[in-house]
Amino acid sequence: MAINHKRRLLLAGAGAGGLAITAAAVIAQTQERVIKVVAKKFDFTPGEIRLKKNQPVTLELTTLDVVMGFALPDFGVRADILPGTTARIRFTPDKVGQFPFHCDIFCGSGHESMTGTVIVT
Repeated sequence: MAINHKRRLLLAGAGAGGLAITAAAVIAQTQERVIKVVAKKFDFTPGEIRLKKNQPVTLELTTLDVVMGFALPDFGVRADILPGTTARIRFTPDKVGQFPFHCDIFCGSGHESMTGTVIVT
């Protein structure tokens, strides 16, 4: 009887340890990244944003000069970026590939070249 009790305790402890390891792995995989993006005539910095599929991300968007827009159509993401404020966009990329983003509020001559790429692996 004592051996059976010890065996059950040992199995219960091993199961709990396995759950803790699994939970830690899931939390690590879904931990949200925060990426700061600065918009200025006629540039986004960074112009290339690398993300992992299914990892939540928050883009913190600021502008140094005039009202800008940020559009990432492949993920249904867009925001107005106002001087003196931070626009936050939270999303989870659910597909792999290269996806263009752009300024969608006219900000002067050169506006059409204000683009960048999100790369999801």
